[in-house]
Amino acid sequence: MTPICDPTDRVIINGLQGGFPVTHRPFRDAGHALGLSEGELIDGVQHLVETGRLSRFGPLWNAERLGGNVCLCAMAVPPERFEAVAAQVNAHIEVAHNYERTHALNMWFVISAERPEQIEEVAATIEAETRLVVYRMPKTREFHVGFRVEV
Repeated sequence: MTPICDPTDRVIINGLQGGFPVTHRPFRDAGHALGLSEGELIDGVQHLVETGRLSRFGPLWNAERLGGNVCLCAMAVPPERFEAVAAQVNAHIEVAHNYERTHALNMWFVISAERPEQIEEVAATIEAETRLVVYRMPKTREFHVGFRVEV
Protein backbone atom coordinates (compact mmCIF):
# COMPACT_ATOMS: atom_id res chain seq x y z
CA MET A 1 0.00 0.00 0.00
CA THR A 2 1.37 3.42 -0.99
CA PRO A 3 1.46 5.93 1.87
CA ILE A 4 -0.57 9.09 1.47
CA CYS A 5 2.54 11.18 2.15
CA ASP A 6 6.20 10.34 2.08
CA PRO A 7 8.40 11.70 4.90
CA THR A 8 9.35 14.83 2.92
CA ASP A 9 5.70 15.59 2.09
CA ARG A 10 4.87 15.20 5.78
CA VAL A 11 7.67 17.58 6.85
CA ILE A 12 6.53 20.19 4.33
CA ILE A 13 2.81 19.99 5.15
CA ASN A 14 3.30 19.95 8.90
CA GLY A 15 6.07 22.54 8.88
CA LEU A 16 4.49 25.20 6.69
CA GLN A 17 1.06 25.42 8.31
CA GLY A 18 0.63 28.76 9.97
CA GLY A 19 3.50 30.65 8.46
CA PHE A 20 6.00 31.19 5.70
CA PRO A 21 8.95 33.57 5.90
CA VAL A 22 8.71 36.89 4.11
CA THR A 23 12.36 37.25 3.15
CA HIS A 24 14.47 37.62 0.03
CA ARG A 25 14.84 33.81 -0.17
CA PRO A 26 11.74 32.42 1.57
CA PHE A 27 12.10 28.86 0.24
CA ARG A 28 15.73 28.76 1.35
CA ASP A 29 14.85 30.07 4.80
CA ALA A 30 11.78 27.84 5.24
CA GLY A 31 13.71 24.85 3.90
CA HIS A 32 16.52 25.44 6.38
CA ALA A 33 14.03 25.43 9.27
CA LEU A 34 12.60 22.13 7.97
CA GLY A 35 15.95 20.46 7.29
CA LEU A 36 15.52 20.73 3.51
CA SER A 37 17.43 22.57 0.84
CA GLU A 38 15.77 25.41 -1.07
CA GLY A 39 15.44 23.19 -4.15
CA GLU A 40 14.01 20.29 -2.16
CA LEU A 41 11.34 22.53 -0.69
CA ILE A 42 10.42 24.09 -4.05
CA ASP A 43 10.26 20.65 -5.69
CA GLY A 44 8.29 19.23 -2.76
CA VAL A 45 5.67 21.97 -2.79
CA GLN A 46 5.35 21.70 -6.57
CA HIS A 47 4.90 17.92 -6.26
CA LEU A 48 2.22 18.31 -3.56
CA VAL A 49 0.24 20.73 -5.73
CA GLU A 50 0.67 18.71 -8.95
CA THR A 51 -0.50 15.50 -7.28
CA GLY A 52 -3.47 17.23 -5.67
CA ARG A 53 -2.30 16.63 -2.10
CA LEU A 54 -2.42 20.42 -1.73
CA SER A 55 -5.11 22.31 -3.60
CA ARG A 56 -3.06 25.49 -3.61
CA PHE A 57 0.07 27.03 -2.17
CA GLY A 58 0.22 30.78 -1.88
CA PRO A 59 -0.53 33.78 0.27
CA LEU A 60 -3.88 34.39 1.86
CA TRP A 61 -4.43 38.14 1.61
CA ASN A 62 -6.64 40.04 4.00
CA ALA A 63 -8.69 41.82 1.35
CA GLU A 64 -10.42 44.07 3.88
CA ARG A 65 -7.15 45.41 5.27
CA LEU A 66 -6.11 46.14 1.69
CA GLY A 67 -9.29 48.18 1.10
CA GLY A 68 -11.32 45.42 -0.54
CA ASN A 69 -13.91 42.99 0.70
CA VAL A 70 -14.81 39.29 0.91
CA CYS A 71 -18.11 37.47 0.87
CA LEU A 72 -19.07 33.84 1.44
CA CYS A 73 -21.46 32.69 -1.27
CA ALA A 74 -23.52 29.59 -1.95
CA MET A 75 -25.53 28.22 -4.83
CA ALA A 76 -28.04 25.43 -5.38
CA VAL A 77 -26.63 23.76 -8.48
CA PRO A 78 -28.40 20.88 -10.24
CA PRO A 79 -26.09 17.85 -9.90
CA GLU A 80 -25.93 17.32 -13.66
CA ARG A 81 -24.64 20.90 -14.09
CA PHE A 82 -22.27 20.97 -11.13
CA GLU A 83 -18.98 20.58 -13.03
CA ALA A 84 -19.95 23.08 -15.72
CA VAL A 85 -21.14 25.66 -13.18
CA ALA A 86 -17.99 25.13 -11.08
CA ALA A 87 -15.90 25.92 -14.17
CA GLN A 88 -17.92 29.09 -14.80
CA VAL A 89 -17.63 30.23 -11.19
CA ASN A 90 -13.94 29.37 -10.92
CA ALA A 91 -13.17 31.31 -14.11
CA HIS A 92 -13.55 34.50 -12.08
CA ILE A 93 -10.21 35.52 -10.56
CA GLU A 94 -12.06 36.88 -7.54
CA VAL A 95 -13.34 33.39 -6.59
CA ALA A 96 -11.49 31.15 -4.18
CA HIS A 97 -12.24 28.20 -1.94
CA ASN A 98 -14.96 26.64 -4.09
CA TYR A 99 -16.27 23.47 -2.45
CA GLU A 100 -19.09 21.01 -3.06
CA ARG A 101 -21.31 20.27 -0.07
CA THR A 102 -24.04 17.71 0.56
CA HIS A 103 -26.82 20.22 1.09
CA ALA A 104 -29.52 22.00 -0.91
CA LEU A 105 -26.93 24.77 -1.30
CA ASN A 106 -24.29 22.43 -2.70
CA MET A 107 -21.67 24.90 -3.99
CA TRP A 108 -19.89 27.22 -1.55
CA PHE A 109 -17.20 29.72 -2.49
CA VAL A 110 -15.62 32.99 -1.45
CA ILE A 111 -15.47 36.14 -3.55
CA SER A 112 -12.54 38.43 -2.68
CA ALA A 113 -12.38 41.77 -4.42
CA GLU A 114 -10.16 44.84 -4.52
CA ARG A 115 -13.16 47.13 -4.20
CA PRO A 116 -16.15 46.33 -1.96
CA GLU A 117 -18.63 47.01 -4.79
CA GLN A 118 -16.95 44.33 -6.91
CA ILE A 119 -18.50 41.63 -4.71
CA GLU A 120 -21.95 42.48 -6.06
CA GLU A 121 -20.62 42.86 -9.62
CA VAL A 122 -18.98 39.42 -9.61
CA ALA A 123 -21.98 37.72 -7.95
CA ALA A 124 -24.37 39.32 -10.45
CA THR A 125 -22.16 38.24 -13.36
CA ILE A 126 -22.09 34.66 -12.06
CA GLU A 127 -25.88 34.71 -11.76
CA ALA A 128 -26.21 35.96 -15.36
CA GLU A 129 -23.76 33.35 -16.67
CA THR A 130 -25.23 30.39 -14.79
CA ARG A 131 -28.87 31.52 -14.49
CA LEU A 132 -28.69 30.43 -10.83
CA VAL A 133 -29.03 32.49 -7.66
CA VAL A 134 -25.85 33.35 -5.77
CA TYR A 135 -26.70 33.63 -2.08
CA ARG A 136 -24.44 36.25 -0.51
CA MET A 137 -23.43 35.91 3.12
CA PRO A 138 -21.26 38.91 3.93
CA LYS A 139 -19.15 38.80 7.03
CA THR A 140 -20.63 40.78 9.90
CA ARG A 141 -18.12 39.71 12.52
CA GLU A 142 -14.74 38.01 12.35
CA PHE A 143 -13.58 35.11 14.45
CA HIS A 144 -10.06 33.70 14.39
CA VAL A 145 -9.87 29.94 14.73
CA GLY A 146 -6.42 28.38 14.74
CA PHE A 147 -6.47 25.14 12.80
CA ARG A 148 -3.69 22.70 12.04
CA VAL A 149 -3.84 19.29 10.43
CA GLU A 150 -0.89 17.06 11.22
CA VAL A 151 -0.17 14.36 8.64
